[in-house]
Amino acid sequence: MEFEQYHDASGAIVIPDRTTLVDFVEGNISAARTDPANDGVIYRYIDYSSSRQGESHELSWSQFGERLYSIAARLQQVAQPGDRVAILAPQGLDYIVSFFAAIHAGLIAVPLFDPDEPGHHDRLHAVLGDCTPSVILTTTESAAGVRKLFREMPARQRPRTVAVDAIPAELGAGWESPDVGADDIAYLQYTSGSTRVPAGVEITHRNVVTNVMQLFDGLGLTRGSRGVTWLPLFHDMGLVTVILPAVGGATITVMSPRAFVQRPGRWVNELGAMSDGDGVFAAAPNFAFEHAARRGLPREGETLDLSGVTSIINGSEPVTPSSMRAFNEAFAPYGLAPTVIKPSYGMAEATLFVSSPRKDDEAVVVHVDRTDLNQGVMTVLPPDRVEGNEDAIPQVACGYVAPSQWATIVEPNIDEATGEHDGTGRELPEGKVGEIWLYGTNVGRAYWAREDETRDTFRNVLTERLPEGTRTIREFGEAPADAHWLRTGDYGAYVDGQLYITGRVKDLVIVAGRNHYPQDLENTAQDASGSLRPGFVAAFSVPANQLPVEARNGAEIAADDSSETLVVVGERAPGAGKADPGPIADAVRTAISARHGVTAQDVLLVPAGSIPRTSSGKIARRACKNAYVDGTLRGGHQQSAFPDAPAG
Repeated sequence: MEFEQYHDASGAIVIPDRTTLVDFVEGNISAARTDPANDGVIYRYIDYSSSRQGESHELSWSQFGERLYSIAARLQQVAQPGDRVAILAPQGLDYIVSFFAAIHAGLIAVPLFDPDEPGHHDRLHAVLGDCTPSVILTTTESAAGVRKLFREMPARQRPRTVAVDAIPAELGAGWESPDVGADDIAYLQYTSGSTRVPAGVEITHRNVVTNVMQLFDGLGLTRGSRGVTWLPLFHDMGLVTVILPAVGGATITVMSPRAFVQRPGRWVNELGAMSDGDGVFAAAPNFAFEHAARRGLPREGETLDLSGVTSIINGSEPVTPSSMRAFNEAFAPYGLAPTVIKPSYGMAEATLFVSSPRKDDEAVVVHVDRTDLNQGVMTVLPPDRVEGNEDAIPQVACGYVAPSQWATIVEPNIDEATGEHDGTGRELPEGKVGEIWLYGTNVGRAYWAREDETRDTFRNVLTERLPEGTRTIREFGEAPADAHWLRTGDYGAYVDGQLYITGRVKDLVIVAGRNHYPQDLENTAQDASGSLRPGFVAAFSVPANQLPVEARNGAEIAADDSSETLVVVGERAPGAGKADPGPIADAVRTAISARHGVTAQDVLLVPAGSIPRTSSGKIARRACKNAYVDGTLRGGHQQSAFPDAPAG
């Protein structure tokens, strides 16, 4: 199935009402059946759990189809249309096939975690309670762990547990093509949920097929492209990465997140191992680039050729110029082109992909004036005003918005009586910072079973559009006047047609009437002391009357004093576990005061692993703030300002 037939004369992506993800998968399987030349490998999983060299497992299109039909047929025996099917399995081929089998059965897939992986227990229970699956797909090895999750539930209420590796292939003969359409739900993509029960975004067949085509168009991918990923398959970026080949006919190599973190060279080597085809693509969060540059270089005598890599999306957390620079400098000697790294913007509510640089473009980094940025204006500084200027802060462009998608910068209207957003807003011109609103057929339908949150997030109306330069009109058409826009919760701006992300709306730090972006404060703190663990600093504001006693420095604070104060929490760097916290805090306070004109009321050092992070690896500032206020970050009952400081 060629993508060209799903584009109209203007370049807009148009998915017919009865066309689904199932149709694209079936088209590729059918092509493999009729011509052996098309029956190449679609998925390769490299298992490093029992071998440092890795053990490779592969699925060709015909093998993928055989497993798909048998699992889907079994699901059609035990579930009804509209039922949710949760995937709780280790990273690997079983997980991938299970996800597609649930959709092939005409059911709603819910990609979740391996129940044996630590750190997900509470989130897993919350999500399972939210989506109430009728079936759990897992493996024989993980089945016992799955059953433990439901042992306290009455037997009649427990979902059926199915081990996919125990289903006989001959069962596939009973599979029936499901009666689903483009606007039926294909799967629920659960958000990170750092401060609340995660919300399940309803992703329809139209949403996901459109977004895959947007990725192919935006990154210049083809049927001959080759991918490499270690991203967790329950995360939106990891999931869409493995959906790409099933729709577009490409090939992808998968490994586990643990395999990458332990030895990032494994990922780098696989990027260089695929010399055939039309180039190699990948995606990773920002930290991965610095990690690979530091620990993923080839050893003496080893060869590496990265000249075939065409694009690596850098997304899911704020993109830093230093990480991109470190990666480029480390691997340029091995043929890595300067155009490979693609700082990109995306979110689960938009299926995934929103914007990225074009295939042959280098990433753009500008420096803007800090004071103007805090006042909502992107003032780009000329090069001669950057060197030595502490008020010049770098901003990385996230490229151009994907085809068949609209992104506008909006000033939301606030109800004066309640202080709440009223669901409307006016468009802001280029160079102005506002909230990013999205519209397009890739935007998810709603949050599962959450009417109020769906209305607040997905049902917004743009009441005032710019008379000139509006982003609601693009080469493929105009967003309807009555369009429902998605509020992203992200601040951003356009500069020279490219989209820049400046921060999260709810994370903005407002102290003494001035706005401060938390990542800006965090970078300053990080630069002030080598005793802080890189990438593990959180800045947020706390009402004065919620400050812990230890942070009040002996001052009495009135019970009704809700003025905002700045707090910085930083994890100790390796080797700094016993360092005196006083000089470190002083250095951070001095740097923040000098650079930002604000005083940090508290600078708290905590052991490594203390700061909450989302499932995609971002600093969960609101969760960190909650843990700070309730005392969790201070060592629980110990109530020590610095839990790992020497006693006395």
